[in-house]
Amino acid sequence: MRSVAEHRSVVAGLIRPRPPVPVALAEALGLVLAGDVVAQWALPVFDNSAMDGYAVRAEDVADASPEHPVVLPVAEDIPAGRTDGLTLAPGTAHRIMTGAPLPAGATAVVPVEDTDGGVDTVAIRGSRPAGAHIRRAGEDVAPGTTVLRTGHVVTPAMLGLLSALGLAALPAIPRQRVLVVSTGSELVEPGTPLKPGQIYESNSIMLAAAVREAGAEVIAVATVEDDVAQFGSLLERHAGDTDLIITSGGVSAGAYEVVKDAFGRDGDFSSGDGVEFVKVAMQPGMPQGIGRVAGATIITLPGNPVSALVSFEVFIRPALRRAMGLPDPERPLRTAVLAESLTSPRGRRQFRRAFLDQATGTVVSHGPPASHHLRWLASANGLLDIPEDVVEVSAGTEVQVWDLT
Repeated sequence: MRSVAEHRSVVAGLIRPRPPVPVALAEALGLVLAGDVVAQWALPVFDNSAMDGYAVRAEDVADASPEHPVVLPVAEDIPAGRTDGLTLAPGTAHRIMTGAPLPAGATAVVPVEDTDGGVDTVAIRGSRPAGAHIRRAGEDVAPGTTVLRTGHVVTPAMLGLLSALGLAALPAIPRQRVLVVSTGSELVEPGTPLKPGQIYESNSIMLAAAVREAGAEVIAVATVEDDVAQFGSLLERHAGDTDLIITSGGVSAGAYEVVKDAFGRDGDFSSGDGVEFVKVAMQPGMPQGIGRVAGATIITLPGNPVSALVSFEVFIRPALRRAMGLPDPERPLRTAVLAESLTSPRGRRQFRRAFLDQATGTVVSHGPPASHHLRWLASANGLLDIPEDVVEVSAGTEVQVWDLT
């Protein structure tokens, strides 16, 4: 059997980065910058008022006080958005709003709270030094400044900055486009009445959510019966718009294994297209497949839900995040003390659902190890990683836990 490390390496080699492209700001949140961003404009663009108040010459109000206010005529009203250039004459004031352009000749802004709020004339009740309450052009960003560097993950604050600098798009590594397919004639959509022998389909919504949580884009989610023609038609419909196809089910040793039947049970992709089916020395998730089809990488996962999601965590999630340049592709690995004794199958690396108590530094297994016990995975916060050469782990042993929080 192939080791977990070997299969991770194969998967990582086939999930390939997409070339950088310009991405509209509205679509860029969470992507990784593929180039430095240099400001072409100043920020602020022009000198403007930091307060609602009155633009004045500081020397005209130097003697103002509550007891002896300075009264000035209000020559202009300047709301934010006024575009005609104004000049403040000595001995006058302009009523000005926050963000409005400062008139030439003004050297300070007196907040409205320190005045009588007059419209024709204004009584100024306090002096202000030159520069008071003025935002100078370029004091935040000067033209030519490198404001963001290659490799940064785009955040809401970054988008605000880039928009303020007049950029409509940025260079970024695109999201991986993923098609998620569940297979099985026994599967029906939740909400549909069940017939004998049917079960509700859960893998596709679970794996699609995992894909999105990893930062990639789900282009479609589908369920197909154990019908090779139906399965092949689905893949053909999405040829060219998919980077990665993830299937679940149809890869075991039974008689109705649609994924194996579609690609040949002894398939390989040494010639470029095709799927190689392997056994990986792990529990859960031993039957795996990987290859290329319709221009996309395909990874075929087992159908049991715990096997499918654990396989995604072990093989696909880190490779997806690396291909998109995202930080921390691997789940954090914690060292904890096992609070119980456990056994593990010889020759298999076991990923056991676990509950990690970081306050005490202890961990316990969470539910049975069988791959159909989804309830316990849903409430676990970690995966206990037991090496393939270990068959017994005693209470009090330090162990490694994948932190899923």
